[in-house]
Amino acid sequence: MLPPCRGFRYTGGLVGDHPVKPSVALDLQRSAVREATGRFRTANPRVFGSVLHGTDQDGSDLDLLVDALPGATLFDLGGLQVELEELLGVTVDLLTPGDPPLKFRDRVVAEAQPV
Repeated sequence: MLPPCRGFRYTGGLVGDHPVKPSVALDLQRSAVREATGRFRTANPRVFGSVLHGTDQDGSDLDLLVDALPGATLFDLGGLQVELEELLGVTVDLLTPGDPPLKFRDRVVAEAQPV
């Protein structure tokens, strides 16, 4: 379990008793997200989608792009996704640069910003 963040009791998607948007959850746990990424043979976590554009709402997912390092397996990617969802309390859509559909891929990769 993580220690409380910035004076709030963080309980997976809630600050106090209030739902938290994915952008707020990410802001509260940004360094923990970067640290987890390194433990699962991935690197360069980047955010895209509604969180990046500031249009996320309660119930939105968090779209993250990561680079799979040599030797990374689907177990690494799945383990990272599960850990991030538990850490943040929001659904995480975890992709590598080759995952988005071709018609969106270039835009997603180009717009994604570091965590």
